[in-house]
Amino acid sequence: MSKMALEEGAINLSQGFPDFPVSEELVSRIHDNLKAGHNQYAPMPGVPALREVIAKTVTSTYQRPVDPDTEVTITAGGTEALFSTIAALVGPGDEVILFDPSYDSYSPAIRLNGGVPVPISLSGPDFKIDWEEVRSHVRRETRMILINTPHNPSGAVLSAPDLQALEAIALEHDLIVLSDEVYERIIFDDLPHESVLKYPKLMDRAVAVFSFGKTFHATGWKIGYTVAAPALTQEIRKAHQFITFSVNTPIQHALAAYMKEPSHFLALGEFYQEKRDFFLDQIKGSSFEALPCHGSYFQLLSYRSIADKPEMEMAEWLTRVHKVASIPVSVFYHSGQDDRLLRFCFAKKEETLAAAGRILRAL
Repeated sequence: MSKMALEEGAINLSQGFPDFPVSEELVSRIHDNLKAGHNQYAPMPGVPALREVIAKTVTSTYQRPVDPDTEVTITAGGTEALFSTIAALVGPGDEVILFDPSYDSYSPAIRLNGGVPVPISLSGPDFKIDWEEVRSHVRRETRMILINTPHNPSGAVLSAPDLQALEAIALEHDLIVLSDEVYERIIFDDLPHESVLKYPKLMDRAVAVFSFGKTFHATGWKIGYTVAAPALTQEIRKAHQFITFSVNTPIQHALAAYMKEPSHFLALGEFYQEKRDFFLDQIKGSSFEALPCHGSYFQLLSYRSIADKPEMEMAEWLTRVHKVASIPVSVFYHSGQDDRLLRFCFAKKEETLAAAGRILRAL
């Protein structure tokens, strides 16, 4: 859809990347580290200073002590963190329960490592998980449950009862939990982020995945990290070593210094809530219906009152004819479930969102 948007000269609200600049201070710190000679391989697990500041941040955020040497690993983005975890912990025939609509790297990573995706479909408007249904899908072959909160593409967030139900199932059936939490700081409406790291018994068998690209508006830098118990981390690093080995050295050093000031990320939820609310205000009076969005930087819109086209056809029509690009939600379902929903990214400048809003209001 980004390629189509470029070809058609459309406003690109499809792919999830900001169109506003990265912090000048952070860019300056990277430049300083380049000039200082931090241009060779970083240690395989990550620069120690960065792992240390991550451990301190996790401890202060989730009241869970973390050892930077044995529990934190720097990866080439959240996607590599997910892939390395799956490569390390999922083998041929192992089943992985995941929830559709789901981020498009999950299923290929599972299948490439011989695993079997077991999707459970969720539906709007709330995309709530039925944990009794999850229990019914657990079999002897089940190895892992993969969750994502805040959720891409729906913007749903898991609650404390959700995590407690997940913990009970994981403990009962000796399962690993892979928790994609790359939008941990982008959560709205005074809701807390319920990380697996807040639940000690769950933490012992869970891997939490995070992304600096999402937190600092720099998706092209491809730097993320995992936090997991030592036994799990040891296995993840075995895979990471031969998939990526190490990650961009000067940016790691820059992030280590930049993260020492919590103000750089603590207000991120408020920042993006303002953008969500601005986008919703721009489409007031349109025939689109907005579904609840409590996190991430994606907003789902139903177009049932506008057309009965399948989602892919609608997304292409909107891009080519009306010059606003979005993503059909059906592509996030293994089944191709089509509920006449499109995903729009609001991680954009206000003028970008206002220009898109003028077009959408006219439909």
